[in-house]
Amino acid sequence: MSTIEIHGECDPHFSRVRDTFRENFATRGELGACVAVSIGGRMVVDLWGGFADKARTRPWAKDTIANVFSTTKGLTAILAHRLVDRGVLDLDAPVSRYWPEFAQAGKADVIVRWLLSHRAGLPAIRAPLPAAAMFEWATMTDALAAEEPWWIPGTKHAYHALTFGWLVGETMRRASGKTVSTLLREEIAGPLAADVHIGLDAKDDARVSDIRNAPPPQPGEPSLAARIMSDTTSMAARAFANPPAMILGGTVNSRAFRAAELPAVNGHTNARALARIYGAARSLLSRDALARAAHEESSGDDEVLGVPTRFSTGFMLANEGMRMGARAFGHIGAGGSVAFGDDEAELGLGYVMNKSGSHLAMDPRAQALADATYESLG
Repeated sequence: MSTIEIHGECDPHFSRVRDTFRENFATRGELGACVAVSIGGRMVVDLWGGFADKARTRPWAKDTIANVFSTTKGLTAILAHRLVDRGVLDLDAPVSRYWPEFAQAGKADVIVRWLLSHRAGLPAIRAPLPAAAMFEWATMTDALAAEEPWWIPGTKHAYHALTFGWLVGETMRRASGKTVSTLLREEIAGPLAADVHIGLDAKDDARVSDIRNAPPPQPGEPSLAARIMSDTTSMAARAFANPPAMILGGTVNSRAFRAAELPAVNGHTNARALARIYGAARSLLSRDALARAAHEESSGDDEVLGVPTRFSTGFMLANEGMRMGARAFGHIGAGGSVAFGDDEAELGLGYVMNKSGSHLAMDPRAQALADATYESLG
């Protein structure tokens, strides 16, 4: 077994999660990570271990945070559902009710629900944009307002990998008068004392663990990079590489990336905060919102990712590549992070790491921890 020292606390009933976390270091190549589980509002697992840097000179600490990529989308979705609960946002209203410029290019009838469920037909922008555009909110929202849908909105789905953040975020800003980062601070991070950020202050850089790139996929394993490189003009390629900032080396560990407002991909947090947030879903969201979060809106082959996906309004749902409870909802992030809630089990789970995997489904490290959690519930 690994000699990595595991820190934190674990209820004896969930010792299987602790053992699995240790196994991730011993057999699944973990470098540095944390995992947390909340049951009924009580943190039953809060563990961390390994190293926050590639050189293995800086231990992963209790307050270490890391970028969680698309796990961020679940946080944005929680905020959107809170606005729906308060009547500030209507899922079935045209986006143009809140954002008039969005009605361009045949989008007058696109509804808010389709933005959240990846059915809006806007996973990519056709016209090439410079890398710096990714950090310019108005540039991106103006480009999306002018963009023609890639398909008839509402008729099918494909993953809006980057555009989800600007589309949902701008609609929320127009409806509420507040940015996603402000809503996150005021409605979740502050009230729950959750260490979670979209747009990270430079003062927190010292405790951020840099993300290590994913290794090449195994033979026969679906490869997003290969899919993009096979046709750099395709919708799938443009979804991730226009603007091209995300495919440039060093972007995700840069100050510009950490500071930006990117509600689809640049949340910085740890497992404890994610488990606390999803574990508090019953207090954050109405019963109707919890039902919406677990209700399937989109499923089937995804033309951006090239694998089957399944979504509710803003959340990933259980499928062949993501085992969790039938009523669970959450999101995985590129590289391996995950967070989800399960209302039936009163469960919140978070997992954050710094060594990226190459899987399009739930990373084996995260899946093993999720499996161990459900097994522990018995």
